Amino acid sequence: MANVLPNQLKKYRSDLNMSQEGVADKLFVSRQAVSRWESGDATPDLTNLIKLTEIFKCSLDSLVLGIEETPSKSGTPEIDSSEFTFDPRRGEYVRRRKNMNFWDFAASYWWLIFPVGGFLSWIIPEIVGVFR
Repeated sequence: MANVLPNQLKKYRSDLNMSQEGVADKLFVSRQAVSRWESGDATPDLTNLIKLTEIFKCSLDSLVLGIEETPSKSGTPEIDSSEFTFDPRRGEYVRRRKNMNFWDFAASYWWLIFPVGGFLSWIIPEIVGVFR
């Protein structure tokens, strides 16, 4: 996945007719830091990314990944966040899973084999010993 953050920073900054110095002043960082972010030599931390989205009035997805939201006619995004989630590996929204099958459960909770096995290895000899 290509790093689109430098291009997005330049685009949003130029759309607002702001200088690197102006952005730096609002974030309390140096102008050189903003220059390094725009050249791709460095990356802003999460706190500065959130502040940048507030300054540029954009979403974090559009700033970092270059994904533009297309609002519907009613003014709300078309993507229902209760039904879909963003998969950054694919770069697209995917449907959330509603139910879990046995294999999904086994892959998620494989570690339960050890405590359950330990408990069974203790309790079964105890039960057999009672009936002897």
